[in-house]
This record gives sequence, C-alpha cells and structure tokens, in this order.
Amino acid sequence: MSRGSRRWMLRFFLCLGIIYLKIGGLWSVVALGASIICNKIPGLAPRQRTICQSRPDAIIVMGEGVQMGIRECQFQFRHGRWNCSALGERTVFGRELKVGSKEAAFTYAVIAAGIAHAVTAACTRGGLSGCDCDQDKQGLYNQEEGWKWGGCSADVRYGLSFSKVFVDAREIKQNARTLMNLHNNEVGRKVLEKAMRLECKCHGVSGSCTTKTCWTTLPKFRQLGHILKEKYQQAVHVEPVRARRNKRPAFLKVRKSHLYHKPKDTELVYIEKSPNYCEANSVMDSTGTQGRLCNRTAQQPDSCASMCCGRGYDTHQYSRVWQCNCKFLWCCSVRCNTCSARTEVYTCK
Repeated sequence: MSRGSRRWMLRFFLCLGIIYLKIGGLWSVVALGASIICNKIPGLAPRQRTICQSRPDAIIVMGEGVQMGIRECQFQFRHGRWNCSALGERTVFGRELKVGSKEAAFTYAVIAAGIAHAVTAACTRGGLSGCDCDQDKQGLYNQEEGWKWGGCSADVRYGLSFSKVFVDAREIKQNARTLMNLHNNEVGRKVLEKAMRLECKCHGVSGSCTTKTCWTTLPKFRQLGHILKEKYQQAVHVEPVRARRNKRPAFLKVRKSHLYHKPKDTELVYIEKSPNYCEANSVMDSTGTQGRLCNRTAQQPDSCASMCCGRGYDTHQYSRVWQCNCKFLWCCSVRCNTCSARTEVYTCK
C-alpha cells in the first residue's frame, strides 16, 4: 500500500476513535472497543460486523486489500469511459455497484482477490494474529523433482478461507445479483490461488546445487489485474434459473442456451448489459466522460471520438519552459540553455 493510501486509512480509523501504536514495525489496535468501531464502519453486513468485532486487526488488513483492488481497477480501466471512479475513493470497503454489468463482475472479482492477497501477505510477514507461514509444508520433500519445502511459504489457504467468510457474508439477499456476486468473488480468489509462485534456493559447495529448498510466494497484484481484465473481456452473460417451490433463483445458466448450461467457475459472469457510460448517472454507476482527457490521434478506447461520445472536445494549449543542455564549466559553474515547448491537451465537452 502506498504512503498516501496508508495515511488515509489511518486517518479514517482515527476518526472512529482508534489509537495506533507502532510496536516492532506492526500496527496494533489499542482503544475504544471493537463493537463501537465496527458499528461505525459503513456498508458492513451483520455477519461482517461480528467478524470485525472479533478480529479488528484483520479489518484493517482487509480494508487495505479493498483499496488495492480499487486502485487496480482504476489502472486497468484508465483509458475507458468507465474508469472505476464510481467506486469512490473515500470509502473503506468500496461502493456496491447497482448494475449487474461486466464492470461490476470485474470489480467484485478484483476486490475479492485484493482482500485474499492482503490477508495472505499479512500472515506471511507476521502482521496478523492467528496465522503465520504455511506450516503444513515445512520439512516435506519432493522426491520427484529433488527439493524440499523450506523458508516461509505464504499460507494462501488461510488467506482464501478467511477472506471468503468475510466477503461472501455481504451477500444476504436471495436474488440473481447475489448469485452473480458470489460467483465472481470466487473467480477472483481462484485467480490468486492459481497464480501463486514457487521460489527456490540452491545450497552446496562452490555454488553447486546439492540441495534445494523451495517455498510459495504471492504474485504481484498487477499480474492478477491483467488476468482478470482478460476474463472481463470474455465475460459470460447469464440468467437465473428459479426453483419450482419458492421461485427463488437457484443457480445461473448461460443466457440464450436451450440447455441448463452453467458457466465455468473460472469465468466472470454478468446479468445486465453495460450502459455506455457517456453521461453522469448514479443509478447506472456512471460518472460520465465530460472533462475527461482524451487522445485526438489514438484509436479506441481512449480516442476523443470514443471517449467524448460524439460531443466533441476542447483543446487546451500550454507552454512549458525548463533549463536544458546544461554544462559544467571549470571552475566552478554550470551554464544552461533555456528550452520551451508548447503542448496541447484535449478534454471531452
């Protein structure tokens, strides 16, 4: 997490009455009582508040995971009409998108992956109570490949299971959107689990590799973002299949399929078509593209023709002056030329 994001997280929780002490490089919560704190965090479901009260240290870590997911969403869609700005930058656990679109599918998956990633990382560095390195692998020997487990393997199983309990607890309604959210949450976690890396170190005399120890490490979160963006582009349109007795949605099937063909558990799914995101509309999770920067000469999707939705664009000219071609003169001065350039910036009307 960046310094700015961490400072914002600390300010948020301080506003709730938490006092932080930095002890041995770890942030520990000291103060008002978890029940008071957790009741003031907006957007938590009852089950999530219960988890918060029992594990306030984990709530801070998961909040960081949410912000990591939102930042990755903003990076992946930075050139599109929809750029994740509807999620809001000043919320801890993000904003629930109203439309069950492909963009919502990506959002839920990347945030679920972010929370699981953050919890696993906190366990590995000893920053979360109740977990540590993956002890099940310690000392085991891989005879087929000739190495043994050692070091500190990231306990991704704990990260996945803990985050699943918390994230999925938000889905309390019995409708198609709940099924969609739960499916996409799981896709995000599966992407993280599959992307875990194996790192090894050789041991032996004079650089030989007589023995080798290996451990698992977390992937860079940017890698997960790229994988999920590809899944977003191939997302599957689904519809609910209702149970006969209570007429509640029982599961999702691929839309326009005559058979009850369920989507794969590795595919992102959506139940509503995406709006064009041209105009600001809070109901449609759109902040619009008015005032957005665009590229006059680029192709889709950040070209002015696409980004501005046919409304046209404004041209802004700027002059920039700086010192250039600097040379050191003996002794002892520096002589520079003055360079200038005019640049143009385009924004949507």
